[in-house]
Amino acid sequence: MKVIRAKVASRALTAGDRLPSIRSFAVTMGVSPSTIVEAYDRLVAEGVIRARRGSGFYVSATALPPLALAEDHPQRDLAVDPFWVSRQSLDADPAALKPGCGWLPTDWMPTDALRRAFRALARAEHTVLSDYGATRGSPALRRILMARFAEDGIDISADRLLLTGSGTQAIDLICRFLLRPGDTVLVDDPCYFNFRALLRAHQVKIVSVPYTALGPDVACFEAILAAERPRLYVTNSALHNPTGATLSAQTAHRVLNAATAHDLTIVEDDIFADFEPESSARLAALDGLNRVIRIGSFSKTLSASVRCGYIAARPDWIADLVDLQVATSFGGPSPVATEIIASVLTGGSYRKHMEELHRRLARARRNTAEKLQRIGMEPWLMPRGGFFLWCRLPEGCDSANAARSALAENVVLAPGNVFSASQSAAAFMRFNVAQCGDPRVMSILQHAIAR
Repeated sequence: MKVIRAKVASRALTAGDRLPSIRSFAVTMGVSPSTIVEAYDRLVAEGVIRARRGSGFYVSATALPPLALAEDHPQRDLAVDPFWVSRQSLDADPAALKPGCGWLPTDWMPTDALRRAFRALARAEHTVLSDYGATRGSPALRRILMARFAEDGIDISADRLLLTGSGTQAIDLICRFLLRPGDTVLVDDPCYFNFRALLRAHQVKIVSVPYTALGPDVACFEAILAAERPRLYVTNSALHNPTGATLSAQTAHRVLNAATAHDLTIVEDDIFADFEPESSARLAALDGLNRVIRIGSFSKTLSASVRCGYIAARPDWIADLVDLQVATSFGGPSPVATEIIASVLTGGSYRKHMEELHRRLARARRNTAEKLQRIGMEPWLMPRGGFFLWCRLPEGCDSANAARSALAENVVLAPGNVFSASQSAAAFMRFNVAQCGDPRVMSILQHAIAR
């Protein structure tokens, strides 16, 4: 049965899934029941499915092929493949220049405050140093987050908040909870490239909506919801990655109205919230965490080495996500990590650290934009905050070709199409302004785009 084999191969059917009854499948396929009986018997003999007396037929665990994500698109240009670009950034030589990476330089991070927190940790209770984390995570850190949410107009109770091992794990848990292979998920175009990489791991169909300076193109958003019926929409609202755009209040209301009309769940990644000079519209605040799930982490502002994320959602969903995290990680995030993060957030230095980051990044955005303009690159817009510039290359330049050329010079760039599900951003590139201070960056970049 080609239909069954294809669904197993694509993971639309997974181990333990029950197949349609013989009679109903015969009607669906327009064949006689005896044909289905013969086909099922053949699949049982091949080990693809197994029969349970009085219950029906189920997919066998041994039928599933290994999940080889890197081979999912074997003809894809490596320079615009999310996994390849991630590996270039994470595995780069320490001496490499990384204007395409998605984090701040080490000397921009609050290392003194982190060292103080580590020293204080040495005096912590033995349980912090040796036990598993509580299933919902540190109560102290959750209280801090609840107070911060209140500042954004989100009145949240403890049963609506779960700490996770990282921001990426937060999205992964949500995908495990809400999605099944073959479901449709909507992302922005362009969007953070690891959204696409993670969704590929969940074997879903990805569709995209054009992103504007005020948020997703609402007319396209509404049309896609009507035509594709996506299960989930994953987005950034504040300082959108990679464009740096900010969601407008008007667009936010229209997005929520469309989501309600089409029963769409929204995952709002708020990881860049603290980089905003003033808070902007938030889908989670407008929605009250009904159909919007808010996630975030501390990797961009505190440390990517001491990792912890969070999920804020409906209480019934949080309860199920707690169980799912126990099943996949046996407990919440590391108590060591949460203790350090809570210590830094309450120590008084975090506010000063962020104020200094705002000043440094404002200068870096201006300086980097001027340097890029001198070599023919134009920022799509000037963000209100954060460390990304989304830039258009000179006419006729392909960002993937420039990235390959620069990599040969030990410079890691982020070409536009790695962020684009529709592969329509070849003329764009994302720059991390905090990683562009070395004068070699512009020299090598100018050479790369001239080739």
